Amino acid sequence: MKKRLIILAAFATAAVTPTIAQAAVRGFATTDVNMRSGPSTAYPAVTVIPVGEPLRINGCLRDVNWCDVSWTGGRGWAYGRYVQADYRSTRVYVEPDYYPRLGIPIVTFDVDTYWGRHYRDRSFYRERDRWRGHDWRHDRHLPRG
Repeated sequence: MKKRLIILAAFATAAVTPTIAQAAVRGFATTDVNMRSGPSTAYPAVTVIPVGEPLRINGCLRDVNWCDVSWTGGRGWAYGRYVQADYRSTRVYVEPDYYPRLGIPIVTFDVDTYWGRHYRDRSFYRERDRWRGHDWRHDRHLPRG
């Protein structure tokens, strides 16, 4: 029985691993864009991604145009209107209607989980109680553009 469970676990891991590896989509910053610690301009900025820089789009929120991105070893959120992705040898803006065609996964955001994985060494990590109740889904702090 144990051997069967180990074999099933190995197959499950092998089946999931390529999906995870292929989930990220290559993107580019269309302007100098703040990479933030959450999906809103209200969240602290982590760094600035310079215009034209390649980045990795890990996923975007379903109905709000914010994307979880990676750049030079860091991780954070960028507003989708400031990000383009490769689509059929052309760069296109990242918008919710196009996520499926671009191969961008839909992700969710939880401040405790996300900050625990990526920002334990940042000074704002101590403020997560303040951000835990922030309802970014109805946030009006959207960048212009």
